[in-house]
Amino acid sequence: MAIHENLLGGPPPTRLPDDPEPRELLAAGTAPVEVAAKYPASSLAWAQLADDAFAAGRHVESYAYARTGYHRGLDALRRSGWKGHGPIPFEHEPNRGFLRALHALARAAKAIGEQEEYERCTTFLKESSPTAAATLS
Repeated sequence: MAIHENLLGGPPPTRLPDDPEPRELLAAGTAPVEVAAKYPASSLAWAQLADDAFAAGRHVESYAYARTGYHRGLDALRRSGWKGHGPIPFEHEPNRGFLRALHALARAAKAIGEQEEYERCTTFLKESSPTAAATLS
């Protein structure tokens, strides 16, 4: 038996393909707005923009950035075979941009009073990756 086999018969974990360029640019200190402009499909760049805006108290802007990263991540997940549910492991680094955007969307939704969106995103994050929920919260 494989060590990560799903004993409940659910879908296998989804692992996004690696896209190292945006991650490397951000790690090197390139402005997230430049990274998002160069790699608009990068959930990680949008998540970083959302985090920066939130930290500066710009919650509506954070919400918009996070929503963009979330939707770009959903597109990537679907291209990788994800069917709308199942594990998205935080341990797989390419998944972290999407999971960070999802967390940022929940956080910004709460800040602007979008309680239903906050609850939906929080539940989605916990069900997708308990590790991400614990690490990012």
